[in-house]
Amino acid sequence: MSTMVSSPRPVGELLRRWREHRRLSQLDLAIQADISTRHLSFLETGRSNPSREMVLHLSEELELSLRERNRLLLAAGYAPVFAETPLDEPRMAAVHTALRQILTGHDPYPAVVVDARWNLVDANASLALLTRLVSPELLRPPANVLRASLHPDGLAPHIVNAGEWRAHLLGRLRRQIAVTADPQLEALLAELRAYPCDRPEPEVEVPGPGDIVVPLRLRHQDGELTFFSTIATFGTPLDITVAELAIESFFPADPHTAKVLNDR
Repeated sequence: MSTMVSSPRPVGELLRRWREHRRLSQLDLAIQADISTRHLSFLETGRSNPSREMVLHLSEELELSLRERNRLLLAAGYAPVFAETPLDEPRMAAVHTALRQILTGHDPYPAVVVDARWNLVDANASLALLTRLVSPELLRPPANVLRASLHPDGLAPHIVNAGEWRAHLLGRLRRQIAVTADPQLEALLAELRAYPCDRPEPEVEVPGPGDIVVPLRLRHQDGELTFFSTIATFGTPLDITVAELAIESFFPADPHTAKVLNDR
């Protein structure tokens, strides 16, 4: 996940910018972190340099990602604490095995693993039900699952409720940007919003008759398939790679979809 700005900044400025992004006053954060407003002011203006423990403490109170916590540590002159280990490293074998167990165990229903920017990391065999409808150009690494979903050469033309599903995905991305302030996600949002859509997009997600989740309704040779999805993350990550992984699992939302997928 990217930082709020691309150029190096003093730790005090980074703390202030994140505090303001979280819409907290100095008093709010000081009370929340159990420190004096004067001390926080000195840290933000550079009159005092925070200890390593204070950087981690304020990062926790500001609910920063592990990647951002490392950046604040570096800005304050300390070594990063959190590693970023590739999935193919031996020490990540247990994580990789767990992901594969989840993915293969979810067959015959589609499931996918993505990183913090929605780039495809891994998937099960059943995802082919969706990817075969997507242009190969959009599936070249690093394939972005949101781009592949909403691009005119992607899944979008095959989605019955394209406007509703598009609004759902864009709303999810906006909420992620509100938390992360990631400029690359902001650029992705601008790109996705520029894609054409000939279906009305609801401004607010309001359930239709009988709906309990926003469904994905897909045109298929065996009839319309309807899915809902869940997203899972690791509960106690201490590595940036692990912290930024998410598993999206699709489930059949009606008996017809379940039958088609199980028959396959």
